[in-house]
Amino acid sequence: MRVILFAVLAGTLAVAATPGPWRPLFNGENLDGWESVGTGIWTVMSDGTLLGQRDLKEKLAHQSWLYTNKEYGQFDLQLDYWTRYGGNSGVSFHDPSRGKWSIDTPQWDPNRTPSHLGYEIQILNEPNVKEYGTGSIYLFERAKLGVEKLNDWNHMEIQVRANMIRVLVNGQLVAANPGDPNRPKFGPIGLQLHDRSALIMFRNIRIREVR
Repeated sequence: MRVILFAVLAGTLAVAATPGPWRPLFNGENLDGWESVGTGIWTVMSDGTLLGQRDLKEKLAHQSWLYTNKEYGQFDLQLDYWTRYGGNSGVSFHDPSRGKWSIDTPQWDPNRTPSHLGYEIQILNEPNVKEYGTGSIYLFERAKLGVEKLNDWNHMEIQVRANMIRVLVNGQLVAANPGDPNRPKFGPIGLQLHDRSALIMFRNIRIREVR
């Protein structure tokens, strides 16, 4: 039954919508248009790659995020990513809190992280993953495994519609789910540093909004 349902969900985005033109979401020069939340260290490298890392001397190890200032509803998002062996990152959207309860503050609440309030697409460089591997819609749909190239650059596309989320890794559909109708339909896009050992690079980040 799960296989049949996945095939049905994968075959359609369910809502007739018209995508606009692709445009860069990250300019490759600076962090204009983005907001850092938490203790993440975000740097634009000389080749235009976005580097996210944490200070290994940090005593706490909760999440850190980089959020778009702008908020989005329906969209297609494409990006390339690289993370260290064992690295844990992700892409969030429709999170109204902008990570408020996920970072190292007295307000930390594991039940109100972005994956609980909006959605998070998992990025995980882990060969022995058992549950939510790369491309999973965290808490909603486990991704098809074996598609990600470990310890290398990978390409991800996230397609978000009013009642369907689809995730492709390296051109292959790995997860599809309608999501929760009670969760927000609008919000920022976030890039995650999961813990103090996190190290992630992104490039070629682009988006097209869908009306």
